[in-house]
Amino acid sequence: MPRVLCTSLNTETGPHIPILEAAGFEILHPPRDLNLYEPANLLKVVQNCEAVVAGSESYPPHLLEQLPKLRVLSRTGVGFDAIDVPTCDRLGIVVATTPGVNHHAVAEQTFAFLFGLAREFPVRDQEVRVGKWTRRETPRIMGSTLGIVGLGRIGRAVATRARGVGLKVVAFDPFPPVEFAEQWDIRMVGFEDLLQQSDYVSLHLPVSSETKQIMNARTFALMKPGSVFINTARGALVDEPALIASLQSGHLRAAGLDVFAVEPLPTGSPFLSMSNVMLSGHIAGLDHESQRDTLTMAANTIVTLSQGGWPAPCIRNLPGVTGWKWER
Repeated sequence: MPRVLCTSLNTETGPHIPILEAAGFEILHPPRDLNLYEPANLLKVVQNCEAVVAGSESYPPHLLEQLPKLRVLSRTGVGFDAIDVPTCDRLGIVVATTPGVNHHAVAEQTFAFLFGLAREFPVRDQEVRVGKWTRRETPRIMGSTLGIVGLGRIGRAVATRARGVGLKVVAFDPFPPVEFAEQWDIRMVGFEDLLQQSDYVSLHLPVSSETKQIMNARTFALMKPGSVFINTARGALVDEPALIASLQSGHLRAAGLDVFAVEPLPTGSPFLSMSNVMLSGHIAGLDHESQRDTLTMAANTIVTLSQGGWPAPCIRNLPGVTGWKWER
């Protein structure tokens, strides 16, 4: 009986279980107190499995080389930068994601950050709890400018919400969706122009050689003094020391961060002591609906591949490969 390891969050129950069981898979769950970000721990639980319903843990080359049975890494979500894709290509391991299921969840998390930071939460909440009342005005959100970097599914979900609350929207995308931008009165601008014009900047890009640390000392300096930075995309997009310096200097008013260069965020990170930073633990894409849909898609991808199909919209590697087979 082939085995599927479920490392993604909250997978002890869900729609993936009957889907995989009906297809003849044995479903395994690692101990929840096991740190899967340590490759040695991950190796112990995945080494005899043919497939993984994967979370954000890393699959570096030396780990993948030790997994001769592995056929599919079916990632819950759209990011797969934690997986060494060239090694998977060489070993014939399919890397899959679940596109189109979590964009509303990420958009809502983006606005949780935006509204919270605009009104100086969580520090206002904490002050009231200790009897301190700070009455200080903050810039109104309505009429401010939101700059969206990346206008894919998630960026568009953010944009429609932004227009609904009265924000002006500018956006940068290397392949601009012109019709969508016209429909929602979004100005498409260059990346540096966006940074210079925006009161809030929100990242919604994948990680690539072109976008890695796209936000750095130079680009943070281009942002408006007193502006706010939000990242619900990927930690590798940001030079974190440069962001910390910009926040500490007061050039940036605040930041909302769901993703980090190292995850989980180290307990010694300066972000943890900064009252103008809101943090969450890579959960932007997680709500009831997205969890249901992503687990369903991840499981169906594994089953389809095991039965000789090729769910191309979900597969992120092995370009031009034909005749891929489940059995080695």
